[in-house]
Amino acid sequence: MRKNKLKELFKSGKPIINSWLSLPSSFSAEVMANQGWDSVTIDMQHGLVDYSNAVTMLQAISTTNTTPMARVNWNEPGQIMKILDAGCYGIICPMVSNRKEAENFIQACQYPPKGYRSYGPIRANIYSGSDYAKFADVEILKLAMIETKEALEKLNEILDTPNLDGIYIGPADLSLALGEEPGFDKAENTKAYKTIMKILDEAKKRNLLAGLHNGSADYALKMIDKGFNLVTVGSDSRYIGSGAKSDLEKLKGKKKTSSQGY
Repeated sequence: MRKNKLKELFKSGKPIINSWLSLPSSFSAEVMANQGWDSVTIDMQHGLVDYSNAVTMLQAISTTNTTPMARVNWNEPGQIMKILDAGCYGIICPMVSNRKEAENFIQACQYPPKGYRSYGPIRANIYSGSDYAKFADVEILKLAMIETKEALEKLNEILDTPNLDGIYIGPADLSLALGEEPGFDKAENTKAYKTIMKILDEAKKRNLLAGLHNGSADYALKMIDKGFNLVTVGSDSRYIGSGAKSDLEKLKGKKKTSSQGY
């Protein structure tokens, strides 16, 4: 089976640099994957991507060395199993709020006897190798999102769930759970920031991978220094928007300046 590069990076102590795919386009996925990210995550929760889109995006990503992950839209076994069968190498599961939900998520990612995943890796065998079923339980990266009030109250029991690889923090929903405005790159004087650092500390105690969604590369670098193992920066849609806006502002500004000279 193809090794999961993300797990190898984590074991070696190197940060995982991840980006986000929210557009239902195999071409944008291919463009993003060719930039050299360690991984790209197909967002099936808040992005515009459905399963049929995701399959073609996974095929496009597979032309590169970038590792494909997906954030599913809910802790729903059928969806988790299906995207794994399509060749996804990591699952980010949102809104995991207690030990039972964490167990359900993990077991949906694993074949019996560890879990209840049904066998049928229709595309995973092509991407990963014919021995996929033998090693998939070990190679697939399983990250539970910590972002609800209940999850914070039951953090230790979630983190102690057997076979959990790590956690992923969504600062926006976490901020809402704490009574603050949603957003990324939280300032150090906010409840969200202090809570993020607490979650990171608890994950580190258990040698679990800790991931964080960031609003900027500068903040992501800061979070790597703090000890996060995986940082997400940008997305296909954000890069299109920011790149277009930047050039347009320059062009409009230049046009205005030039017209004043005549």
